[in-house]
This record gives sequence, structure tokens and C-alpha cells, in this order.
Amino acid sequence: MMLEVSRLRAAYDGVVALHDVSFAINEGEVVSIIGSNGAGKTTTLRTISGQIRPDAGRIAFRGNRIDHLPAHQIAGLGIAHIPEGRKIFSRLTVLDNLLVGSYCQRARADEQTSLNRIFQMFPRLKERASQRAGTLSGGEQQMLAIGRGLMLRPALLMLDEPSLGLAPKLVDEIFSTIRAIASEGMTILLVEQNVRESLELADRAYVLQTGSTIAEGTGRELLGSDLVRHAYLGI
Repeated sequence: MMLEVSRLRAAYDGVVALHDVSFAINEGEVVSIIGSNGAGKTTTLRTISGQIRPDAGRIAFRGNRIDHLPAHQIAGLGIAHIPEGRKIFSRLTVLDNLLVGSYCQRARADEQTSLNRIFQMFPRLKERASQRAGTLSGGEQQMLAIGRGLMLRPALLMLDEPSLGLAPKLVDEIFSTIRAIASEGMTILLVEQNVRESLELADRAYVLQTGSTIAEGTGRELLGSDLVRHAYLGI
């Protein structure tokens, strides 16, 4: 088991956002978390990455508890969190944004190899390496955010709403990229508003509702479930 989240409870800005969240991810899996706005999806990722300290429950990474660790130590273990809204450093160049991702010891030794891989994956980032990140298009900024996460050489890549605010053509491009990363054996935890794409990509998935896990199954099983069809697909 790579990641195990059990009976997680956490508050955000003084409001309890997670009441009882449990799920697990095996090595090499793509796992999706779906749910309506306010269900606790983003809070779940922020709690795993150490930005929010849980009030109760357990988070274990490769058998060791991490729910007491600060965010930089969790990242150092190999958990990369690509946040909603991308959160790039707009005044830094594309190259400098990428290099920020390799700040920890586990990534620094292979920094140039990682950089070459990302420029191969995202040629537009190579073309714009010396350009300020804030001048990139929304799709390019999302590519940059993913690239920065990959610079960590993570064992687990957590993506929060990677298609948010993008045109349909760019959404397809981002999902193609995620599929390519997954095909290399990367373990991925995906939170995504595009439920159909998310479940089609996922090996397994979980449904959150008002801060609790209420359903789980393979991506195909949940795509065919009445709960998902009625609540999230409108059919």
C-alpha cells in the first residue's frame, strides 16, 4: 500500500471540512476522488500534503505515518501536490519555476535529467524557458505546474482540478499528459471536476459527500452507478 487515509477529520478556516474520509492507493494506480463543490476534495489533498493538520485520523505513506509531519518533509518523502489554480510564481521565469520543484535532496541530484524529460514532455515550456511564467496562457501555466511537480521526482503525484478554467482542447491535452505520466508507472491521486474523464482515467475511485467517503469502486463501476450518473453526469 502506498498511501492509506483512515477516518480523517480536518477543519479549514475554523470549519470542519472532513468528517470521516478513508481511502487507499496502491503503487502504480490512478485513483480519482470525485464529489460536488464543498465535499472536501481539496481539503483532503491539502491535509495529505501537510498544509492542514488533521484533527483526527491517520495518514500513512508506505507504512509510515505522516499526518504529524510538516509539508516540506512530506514533499521530501516523494509526495508532490499540484494545487488547484496552479499557484506558479508569476514573476519568475519558466525555468526558475521548474527548478523550484527540485529543491529537496531527493530531486537535486537528477535535476538536469528531470528538466530534459519535462522539456520533452512539454516542448512549449522549453521554448518559453526564459519567459516570465505570469505571461503564459492558462494551459501553459498548468503544464508548468505539472512540470514543477514532476521535478520533485515524486512517488505520488496529487493533482487538484488540473482542467479547471481551460478550453476543451486544452483539457484533452492535459488529460493526455496525465495518461502518459500514468503509463510510465507513476502513482496518481486525481481530484477533477470533469467526472467522466476522471473516472475513465482511474483504476479506482472514491466519492466524497459533505466531508465523508460514501462510495468506492473501479472507475468503470462508478461510471455505471446510479449515484454518479444522477448526481454528477446528469443522466
